[in-house]
Amino acid sequence: MVLLAAVGFAVPVTVDAARETAPAGTGTTRLVDQVGALGADGRRLATEIDRLEQERAASASATPDRVALAAASARADALAILAGTVPVAGPGVELALADPRGNVGADVLVDLLQELRDAGAEAVELSGVRLVAESYIVNRPGGGLTVDGKAVTAPYTVRAIGDPHTLAEAMRFPGGVLDTVATREGATTRVTEISRVEIRAVR
Repeated sequence: MVLLAAVGFAVPVTVDAARETAPAGTGTTRLVDQVGALGADGRRLATEIDRLEQERAASASATPDRVALAAASARADALAILAGTVPVAGPGVELALADPRGNVGADVLVDLLQELRDAGAEAVELSGVRLVAESYIVNRPGGGLTVDGKAVTAPYTVRAIGDPHTLAEAMRFPGGVLDTVATREGATTRVTEISRVEIRAVR
């Protein structure tokens, strides 16, 4: 009976309070409906808050997904290598290119870089400059090359990490970079497959 009396008292008080702020002409029945709707909205919000709090608590206490963490870590490492922001070592090849007469231009080195990338090179370094997706190679007035803003002169050394045999064969392919260099007077090349190539230059 006390509970019923309290409820019976609360509804008129709530309705009276709503009437004081309601637009003129709003009926009592409509006000009661609005109060009921507000109460339902409040209960739904309270339920949603409880659910979110439970999810947060569960997430905080859950055991980390080691597989997901390992995958994310591996992805981050791969991106760092592609971006050239970390040193890298592994099997690969080294190309020594001598050009005493300056007959090898930027076009040859650009073709070489493309051949290595197509063959799956994970990282490439040209005479101490780490080559990445946005790298550029242009001829320098007076001889030599400009690689990403740095002056580079012959002899050139190219190191690439990847499957040694695949990378070497990509350069030896008929009509490839080795054949091109052979047509330039005085220029020579030597390709060496290496079990461990170290590329320390970073961006």
